[in-house]
Amino acid sequence: MESIYAALLLHKAGGKINETNVEKVLTAAGAKIDKDQIVKLIAGLKQTDIEDIIKSAGSAPVIAAPAGEVIEKKEEKKKKEEEPEEEEPTGIGSLF
Repeated sequence: MESIYAALLLHKAGGKINETNVEKVLTAAGAKIDKDQIVKLIAGLKQTDIEDIIKSAGSAPVIAAPAGEVIEKKEEKKKKEEEPEEEEPTGIGSLF
């Protein structure tokens, strides 16, 4: 999970997201380095755009949202929870 945070930090700072830079961020933070996870992360990011991942991560309802919208979102969440599980994700999704 730490490698994902490192990649997000590099992205936000405008740095290049690669194995070396992710390892540098993790080292600077004093985190444990899992090279296998970093390799999987970089491979997954090559297959998709990190901005798309951030946008699709979802967000909490806005406090100023009308009550009906918040209720609808909660109902949608309940429906999603009731749906049968899908196949295991591949690529970047397998890290979560």
